[in-house]
Order: sequence, then structure tokens, then C-alpha cells
Amino acid sequence: MLPDLLPCDCATAAAAANSVLFLRRVGTVTLLFVAAAFSCFILYRAGETVGFKIPDSLSSHAPRVFFFIPPPPMDTQENKLEKVLNDAAMADKTVILTTLNEAWAAPDSVLDLFLESFRIGNHTRELLNHLVIISLDEKAFSRCLAVHTHCYALVSEGVDFSKEAYFMTHDYLKMMWRRIDFLKDILEMGYNFVFTDADVMWLRDPFPHFYKDADFQIACDHFLGNPEDVENRPNGGFLFVRSNNRSIEFYKFWYTSRETYPNLHDQDVLNNIKYDSFIIDIDLKMRFLDTIYFGGFCEPSKDLNVVCTMHANCCFGMESKLHDLRILLQDWKNFLSLPPTLKRSSTLSWRVPQNCSLDSLHLYAPSLENLKQENVE
Repeated sequence: MLPDLLPCDCATAAAAANSVLFLRRVGTVTLLFVAAAFSCFILYRAGETVGFKIPDSLSSHAPRVFFFIPPPPMDTQENKLEKVLNDAAMADKTVILTTLNEAWAAPDSVLDLFLESFRIGNHTRELLNHLVIISLDEKAFSRCLAVHTHCYALVSEGVDFSKEAYFMTHDYLKMMWRRIDFLKDILEMGYNFVFTDADVMWLRDPFPHFYKDADFQIACDHFLGNPEDVENRPNGGFLFVRSNNRSIEFYKFWYTSRETYPNLHDQDVLNNIKYDSFIIDIDLKMRFLDTIYFGGFCEPSKDLNVVCTMHANCCFGMESKLHDLRILLQDWKNFLSLPPTLKRSSTLSWRVPQNCSLDSLHLYAPSLENLKQENVE
């Protein structure tokens, strides 16, 4: 049996229905008013365009209609980075990254040689479309905008990265660790990356020589012959990393390990943590790249017919680096100009390093005690 309805229930229901009807009518009237006002505004602007103007006597008494235009979304640093990465990314969300400060971005300096190598390399020119230059200071960013398409300014409060940072100095260490932290952010955004120092010359497309199953693969100062051998001596100036949970956790571990190994740069810390059980626990697939394809001044590639990159590593000082890089690019141009029969000659070799050498690092690198004093200061 249905319960009895009270008189007040009917009144309440009727009032609610009337309220809904009233709100609908108000909403409809409001929309019609806005549409009419907007139409009048368009007609007014159109009239002005063709020379018709409403008399002042009428327009002065016309009601004024104000439209609220919402502000555009805030262009945050993260949004800017996402846009730059998205514009430069390959179909599989892979980008090529390099970092640059004022000293390396100056005209006739490292940046110009770096970009030239892409332009004269074998199937490397098109890779410039996927290169993002990360500028560490304002002048480097301005120079990037003048010579390249994809540029991003990485601001670090209270730190001046504009000058040449000599190997193992306090500024050098700060710059290297800022880079590791930033690359971790790139992975967290879902992008794979090839990171390359700007003093790495790109002579051939390296992608065919990357391992398909590796999460993290890195070039070497010295390669021992086995890409899985952790005794290889890696160099953080050239590496390819795929974005996944394993690589992200590894970069977090690498960055926090700077506290476990103070006063060491990222590469030396990597040489310590590559033995850590954490690598096995997260199942990171790490591979070391053969110097026959990815050479450098520490261990030059011996075959110009297959070399992909050459890195000005084992080198101290800007002038020495520029001197030897210019010779390297000239050697490459000479090689490209040879007929095919001579290119296959086993006698071809680089004329570098000359001013760059491992001895120069030992001669000029500051002692650990000096580094400790710098950190205290």
C-alpha cells in the first residue's frame, strides 16, 4: 500500500519545478542577449571596415557590452620544454640532446664545429631536425636561436654556467650533476634520448649501431671488446637511453650517488655504481659501445669506413680542443673526397689527437685536496 502524500510535498515539488523552469528561461534569455550583442559588435566592426560609422549621437547612448576573455594558460618551464621536445621528437619519441654554455656557443667555437659535422656527415643532416640544444645561460640561448631550430633555456638559480668549466673544478662538477638531474626529467616525461656532448663530431648515423634490447648504452674512453663487460671505461659524453621504469630508477640512483661519492664527477660515480647490485635488482640492461663506431681522442676509431662519432675526450682546454677538432673535420672531408677504392685502404688514419692528450689531463687536473677546499669556500 502506497504511503499518503502530504500537502506540503506537493507544494515543494511544484516550487522546485517552477524554479527549474525559471532558471531555464533566464539562461535562454541570457544566451540570446549575448548572441545579439556579439552580432551587433560584428556588424559594427564590419561597418567600420567598409566606411560606415554609427553616428556619435546614437553610439554614445548605446549600452556597453563587456566580454570576458580568459587568459591563456601559463607558459611554464615544463610546458616550454614539452613543446620543444614534442616538436623535435622522432616518431618513437626519441630526441637528440646536447648542453651548451656561452663559452662553447661563441662564434667559431665548439657549437659551429658540432653543427658542421651533422651537415657534412653521412646521413646525419636530417638528424638536425631532432636535435635539441639545452642552453645553460642567456647568451648561449640567444646564439642557439640564431643558428638552430630547437632550443631550450635551462635556468639554474644562483649558478653561473656561462664560462668555460675546466675539468674537475667546482663549476664543472655542478654542471655535470645538473645535467644528470635534467636527463632524468626527460626520461620521466616519456622521451628516449641520445645525449651527446657538443664536442662529439657526428660523421655517420649512429642509430643502426645501437643495441635493440638495451635500456642504457654508453660510449667508452676505452673499450675492452665485450659490450656487456662492466670493466669497460664509459664516457658520459655520448649515450642512448630508452625511457622506462628501469632507466628512470637508474638515473635517480646515479644522481643520489653523488652524495655517496663526493667530489667525483658523474662519469667516475658511474664507474663505481655500475658494479652495484641495484643495477641487477632493477634489471637494467646496460651496454657499452664499441670505439670502432664511437671513437674519441682517448681511443680513436681505426676505420673511417664505419666510424659514426668522434669525441674530443682526453683533452684539456678550449684551444687544444678546437685545434684538434678542426683537424678531425678536415680529415673527414679529405676522406669523403676520395674515390671508393682509396676509401677502403687500410692505411687511412686520423691526424689527431695532437694538442689533446691524456697526459694533459693529468698535468692540469686539480688535486682532490684543492677540490675539497673549493667546496668549503
